[in-house]
Amino acid sequence: MTSAGSSRGSVTLEIAILGPVLLLVVFTIIQVGLWSYARSLALAAAQEGVAAGRAYGAPNNAGGASAERFLAERAGDSLLDPEVRSSRRGGDLVVRVTGRSLSVLPGVPGLGVAQSAQAPFEEFTTP
Repeated sequence: MTSAGSSRGSVTLEIAILGPVLLLVVFTIIQVGLWSYARSLALAAAQEGVAAGRAYGAPNNAGGASAERFLAERAGDSLLDPEVRSSRRGGDLVVRVTGRSLSVLPGVPGLGVAQSAQAPFEEFTTP
């Protein structure tokens, strides 16, 4: 009889302790998923910008403009404060996209995201 009386209320105590821990784990998984999605969007935008900017005869700002257009059409709130930088290094075009991921906790800033893509320019040469 004493063993039944000593375990009363233990389930409530376990839920009170483990409930917040479980919620923290769930929110962490969701936050990592949002960060991963934002990184994928940034990489896709950078690759889109490189593909457009490296084409033969493309204007100097074609890479950055294409990446910004991609983000405007597809990113929505998933990539906050996006910034696109396009530069030429030697014979290569580099497009870098930075921003922040969406946060599930109000008042807490999202994680930083930075992705870049690089490819050589297409040039017309004679054999």
